[in-house]
Formats: sequence, C-alpha cells, structure tokens
Amino acid sequence: MLGLLLFFQIKDAYLYPLLWGIFILLLLVAVAGIIIQYRNGIRIRKEIDDLTRVQQYNIEYDLVLKAMKLSTWHVDTRTRIITYDADFRDGPTFPSGTEAPIDLLQDVLMPTDASRVMSALEDLAEGRSMFFNQQYQVKDNPNAKYHWAQSFATVADRDADGIPTKIVGASMRIDDQKQMETALINARNRAEESDRLKTAFLANMGHEIRTPLNAIVGFADLLPVVDNEEDRNQLIAEIQMNNHKLLQIIDGLVSMSKVEAEAKSLVKAQTDIVPVLTEVARKCAQLVDGVSVKVVTQYPYNELLMNTDVDKLREMVENLMENAVKFTESGTITLGFSLPQGDHVKIWVEDTGKGIAPEDQKRIFDRFVKVDDYIPGAGLGLSVAKSHAESLGGNIGVDSTIDHGSTFWVDLPLV
Repeated sequence: MLGLLLFFQIKDAYLYPLLWGIFILLLLVAVAGIIIQYRNGIRIRKEIDDLTRVQQYNIEYDLVLKAMKLSTWHVDTRTRIITYDADFRDGPTFPSGTEAPIDLLQDVLMPTDASRVMSALEDLAEGRSMFFNQQYQVKDNPNAKYHWAQSFATVADRDADGIPTKIVGASMRIDDQKQMETALINARNRAEESDRLKTAFLANMGHEIRTPLNAIVGFADLLPVVDNEEDRNQLIAEIQMNNHKLLQIIDGLVSMSKVEAEAKSLVKAQTDIVPVLTEVARKCAQLVDGVSVKVVTQYPYNELLMNTDVDKLREMVENLMENAVKFTESGTITLGFSLPQGDHVKIWVEDTGKGIAPEDQKRIFDRFVKVDDYIPGAGLGLSVAKSHAESLGGNIGVDSTIDHGSTFWVDLPLV
C-alpha cells in the first residue's frame, strides 16, 4: 500500500522503475514468507504426527511389556554396565534407569548356572555369537531366594570395526513354566514306572495263577485213587487252600478294575462296625493254623456306630488282614480299633511278621508293588485298601520295623 501511495505522488518518471522493483521485491519477500510458513506448518504437523505415533508406540510397547511381564535392559560393552530400562515382572522389580556392573551377575546367579550364562553373554558382547537365550536360576539380591528366569538379547550397535558396543535384551520369570515342566516330567516318570510294574505284573500273573491251579488240578486227580480217609481229607484241605489263594488273586484283579472304572458307587449307611470286623477276623483265622499264628481282636467298645459304605470297609480290612497273614510265620495278628479323636476311628492290623524296610514303606500302597517276590499275590491288595480308604474320606498308613512286625492303620471319619 505504501508503495502505491508513493507511486501516485511521485511525478518524476525516472523513479518509476525503482519503485516497481521495490514493489516486486516486497511481493516476493511476502510470498517467500508465506511459503516458508506453509512449509514450517507442514514440518510441525509432521513432527506432531511423529510424536503422536511415537507416543502411541510407547503405549503399545509398555502394554506388550506389561502383558508379557518382561523387563528390558541394555548393556554398554565398553563400560560393562547393565541398565534396566523397564521392569514389569512379578515380584521385586528394578526402577527404570537402575545400573549395575555386569560382573555382579556372577554373585546372584545359581552357581551351577553362572559359568554357562556369563560365558554366553561374553560371546555376545565380543561378537562371537549373534543371539543370547538362556534359562537360569537367579536371586534379586544376595539374601533372596532363587527363582527361574529366561533372558533374550542381541547386538543393537557396533563400532567401525564391527565390535558390539551395545546389547539390548529382555528377561522374564518362568517359575510357573518350570513347575509345569517338573510336573510333566514326574507324571511321565510315574507313567513309565507304572508301565514297567504292569509289565512285571503280567509276567508274574501267569506264575501266580498257575501255582494254585496246578495244585488244585493235581490233587483233584489224586482223589479218585486215594482210599485212605485221612489222606483224602488232607488232599481236600490242600485243594480248598489253593482254591482260596486263586480266588484271592482273582478278587484282587476284579476289585482293582472296579476301583479304576469307578463301577462301585459309594453307598453309606449307619453301621455297627464291630460285627463287621469280627466277621473279617473269623474268616482270616481260617487261613492260619491257630498254633504258630493266631488271629485275635482288640476292641475298646462292644459297639461302634459309623456312617460308612460297609462293603468297602469290609474289603479294605480283609485286604489288610490277608496281607498280614502272608508275611507272618509265627506270633499273632491283631485286628482292633481306637478313637484317637471323637469324630474319627482308627482301625489297625498289627502283626509279628518280618516287617517292611523304610524305603519300601513309601511305595507299599502303589499298584502292582511287591516287596517280596517269593510271597504269592498280585500286589494289588494294599492298593485297593488305599483307594477304599480315600473314597471313604480317610487315609491309610503303616508303621513297621524290620524283624519286629508291622501295623497297618486306616483313619476314617465316623460320619
């Protein structure tokens, strides 16, 4: 505007080109300013967009770290300082920016892991490897407990010679994973042991069944040709005894199959257990001679009412008594009960047999386990007794000393 005013007021013609030049110059400056402002506006908007994206990336990055429960860190290989950038792990964490000499890791790593982990980290720091992935046990400070961790790292920057100058990594706690792995390994070992025991069991079954069966068939063949009454009675007694052994083996197999298939439902009723125990003791007394081995009972009360499944209770006690008969060559087998607690009854079978070694007491109730392969049986009776005890809401155990006998007991609720 000022240029236009000057243009109309000045009469000298020779000044017109100068004024036109000034006017054009001012116009160019204005246009340039507008262009510069426009470009600056574009740059500022781009920077704002970049900052927004960076902020969004940071939010997403933190979200991933929190979801994965990771800690991130970097190592300056020249100063050998490790710096924790963020830590979202469970338990004690390191504040952002925490620094420590990398050599101090040696003091908090499990001694069995320290050499392997430090060696792998050195290989990465010196360029001998491209990636770091290690599982190890570590503690947050020298006085803390060890926990399982896994770390991943790689080279983030190198110098002109290609030597790593910066390592970035992430770590996470894997205690749950290790517990799961341990549980799976234990389950696999138990399955393999069970398969081994089943194989041994099947191999043993042929002998166990043939032994009483051969006796039954052999003595039965002799009966028609024996005229002496006393000899005939002896043969009949042998047949009956081996018949009972064969039935024991078959009953054990049937009972275990029912337990595994849960074919027997739990049917509880109010029952006086004294007659039940007396009946079991009477039956087992027929399995011993009554001279070298005697079966006795020991009851503090003549009547004891209990809400239980009487069939499972009877079968459980029978298995304990028959086990005592197998391993008692002289002395007594005592069946009794006591009330150590007002709402529980403890039924026990005490024998004067050979006893059980401490290492065998831990596995005596497992299926197919026989601590003495020379004693007839399928190795299922005690396992069935344990299953019944647990189904009735109780527990089972044994107290035994070698050459001083054993006491098998079952603790059951009265209601």
